[in-house]
Amino acid sequence: MKKIGLIGGMSWESTELYYRKINCEIKNLLGGHHSAVIALESVDFQVIKDMQDKGDWQGAAEILSLCAKRLERSGADFILICTNTMHKVAPAIASAVSIPLIHLADATAEKIKTSGYRNVGFLGTKFSMEDSFYTGHLKDKHQLDILVPNERDREIVHDVIYNELCLGKVSEQSRLEFLRIIQSLYDAGAECIIEGCTEIVLLVNQSHTNIPLFDTTTIHAQKAALLAIQ
Repeated sequence: MKKIGLIGGMSWESTELYYRKINCEIKNLLGGHHSAVIALESVDFQVIKDMQDKGDWQGAAEILSLCAKRLERSGADFILICTNTMHKVAPAIASAVSIPLIHLADATAEKIKTSGYRNVGFLGTKFSMEDSFYTGHLKDKHQLDILVPNERDREIVHDVIYNELCLGKVSEQSRLEFLRIIQSLYDAGAECIIEGCTEIVLLVNQSHTNIPLFDTTTIHAQKAALLAIQ
């Protein structure tokens, strides 16, 4: 079995989901007492968040690139960044090592296209919704049409992610707001919704709506498990 390298801690709540979901998928695939072979580099999220707020993406890239190098030295066969937002610096991280970086947006787009969708609503941090590093990747590489919420709703989504979900808080009021925003994207023409922040699944999952949701955490974890046994 291949060794999976995880760059996590952003937040640790979603990294915990990665660890559980990868191991559950390995068990589903192989049965018995099988579990994943994993190396984890977990950072102090406050340091990364401060860099995000200051726009110091180069500094964040340097920290995560060092994580990637340590994972490679530990024997990892490939690497996952356990957060959507920090894929903003994915090219720098990928260039720092000789092993593959499994891009979260690629895994998600493959799943969406296999399901037959092209018009996609996207929820995530403001960085992911407003910068082109993620939505542009989905458009340019995978020819998906992306809709994001209006400015007010982007603020709401971003605030809930950082001030609630990343701190382990799950609010029913925030769930209702997210469901309203999801419905507005659907009404605007989205056929499905990407939960483009790894914490969103803590708040909203498929049991809460009939609109198809694509949980990037689960998709990325499943991709890692499949690659690990190939």
